[in-house]
Amino acid sequence: MKKVLFFFLAAGLIIACGQTETTSNTGSTIAKAKKTASKTPPKIDGKKIYKQYCITCHGLYGDMGASGAANLTESKLSLDERIQVITNGRNTMAAFKSLLNEDKIKAVAKYTQELKKD
Repeated sequence: MKKVLFFFLAAGLIIACGQTETTSNTGSTIAKAKKTASKTPPKIDGKKIYKQYCITCHGLYGDMGASGAANLTESKLSLDERIQVITNGRNTMAAFKSLLNEDKIKAVAKYTQELKKD
């Protein structure tokens, strides 16, 4: 009887210690993952945003010109000027400041520079 009682006591102790260790390891792993995630912000894909919002008027290659849209393959605007146009709109183009944050607008502006033909 004493052997059975000792066995259950030992088994319970091992299980209890094992669960505590697993929980604390999981907690520290999650904490490390959060620290790593906060150090490296996700990269913003300007091309993806362009395809979502701009392709309708400017086209896939920036030269469609629907609804009076500028031909981005011939645009001579600087990066800052492009950011201003995307942010505040111009002529028939709507402003995107209420839809996109500054980082996303900048990413789209950088992508539109890639459409320019030399």
